Amino acid sequence: MKRRNFLKAGALGIVASLVPGYAENAIKSPAKKPNIIFILADDMGWSDLGCYGSEISTPNLDALAKGGIRFTQIHNTAKCMPSRACLLTGLYAQQCGMDKRPVHFSKNSVTLGDVLKAAGYRTLAAGKHHSLDSLYDQGFDRYYGLRDGCCNYFNPGRQRAGEGVPAQKRPGQRVWVIDDKTIVGYTPKEKDFYTTDYFTKYALDYLEEYKNEEKPFFLYLAYTAPHDPLQAWPEDIKKYEDRYKDGWEVLRKERYRRQIKLGLVDESMPLSEPTYEDWDSLSDEEKKTEARKMAVYAAMIDCMDRNIGKLIAKLKEVGKDKNTLIVFASDNGCSAEVVRLENQIGKIGSMTRWTSLGGNWANASNVPYRMFKNYSYEGGICTPMIAWWPGVIKEPGSITDHPGHFIDFMPTFIEASGASYPTEHNGFSITPYEGESLLPVLKGKSAGRRKPIFWQWGKGKAVLKGKWKLVAWEKKWSLYDMENDKTETNDLSANYPEVVKELKSMHAEWLVNCKKAVVK
Repeated sequence: MKRRNFLKAGALGIVASLVPGYAENAIKSPAKKPNIIFILADDMGWSDLGCYGSEISTPNLDALAKGGIRFTQIHNTAKCMPSRACLLTGLYAQQCGMDKRPVHFSKNSVTLGDVLKAAGYRTLAAGKHHSLDSLYDQGFDRYYGLRDGCCNYFNPGRQRAGEGVPAQKRPGQRVWVIDDKTIVGYTPKEKDFYTTDYFTKYALDYLEEYKNEEKPFFLYLAYTAPHDPLQAWPEDIKKYEDRYKDGWEVLRKERYRRQIKLGLVDESMPLSEPTYEDWDSLSDEEKKTEARKMAVYAAMIDCMDRNIGKLIAKLKEVGKDKNTLIVFASDNGCSAEVVRLENQIGKIGSMTRWTSLGGNWANASNVPYRMFKNYSYEGGICTPMIAWWPGVIKEPGSITDHPGHFIDFMPTFIEASGASYPTEHNGFSITPYEGESLLPVLKGKSAGRRKPIFWQWGKGKAVLKGKWKLVAWEKKWSLYDMENDKTETNDLSANYPEVVKELKSMHAEWLVNCKKAVVK
């Protein structure tokens, strides 16, 4: 797939930051610093948006895509926690201590909140932050949300009077943060509570509260949708309750055909081998249950899109839509993980029932790629990504296959804002960010990637250098030509042993160097 050419952006100014500890070199940026909004979905597959081939109603994200750029080769880390670490720091999770389990960020790192706040930004966050730190202590002026991995959407805390017991993996132990307050077992009083709605509510309140400020803002809005448990409002589920009765094979092929029509897929991206069960082998009751799961999953994405529409409307209302960069992505591919809790009661989609989507539907969700969350194959690490920036992105509806990674957002936002990256922070030397700015791509300049990209999560690992991607699950390495085989259907490791040897060595060296950077 050839990357579309884009028109050049408007006038650029020169801004120099003189904040102590931050580099004092002048950086080109727009004459007026843009507002920046980063919206993150959780466990959402590559094909789950209308503008990426889905049947799910996502008119607001589709509108951003129509007025902006869709990326087809931007990558996360295959897992929630390390993806967020990369996004926030511009470092690999292995460099900031967030590569195995939620811990405190390493002292050699800074967050986008730290960097943009030092550049004069109001820094705001709502939603999920998967670590032992609070975003309120990591450079953000305001933070409301889940400082944990996942939670019940209707009640993340303890049972409320007159209601059933909320389905939870660790009852009463999920950690919530509201600015400087940390709450274990947060039980909302509001009976209309639903995480997607309330994360948005706080984001809207922030925009209203600071609407008259002259300073620009950075908003990080990290939804938990559509991560399990599958839970949604009944009226949203109703829209999809009859949509998935034909099963995952039909859905997978329908989405793939739409992707071809949309120009997202070409001859280098044949549909990967299926991993789903035979739909017709299921009983009628099993089919009904499976169709219900997917209907709830779709309803969660539908609700998220509707909330994003509220955010865009608020942005326009406060008069800040003309100079705002919005980026949307997912933290990993759709998940095949299944959580099984005892004493499950209630209907799938309700507060008292924890249900996971499972691998059959995940195989359809990640079309056309192979595998799922946790794997370093494209189904686990490739995210749908939309960038929207009026006046800078001059070719609406463009598609690019520029290869990128979550480590690229730090340099992108630094270049867009005129901020400076620190050499030290809180008395510690800061590791230089690893990413490459995507701003040239947004401005229509040819921007081939200079550095290789690395992955390591659990049993999955990979390295991408030029056209070659070496990837493994456990110990078996496979080699793919990503210029001609983006869906990883033809293993070339036996044909190019010298490439395999080189990339394996690079990956091993990268891991060693990452460990040296961590400062506890």
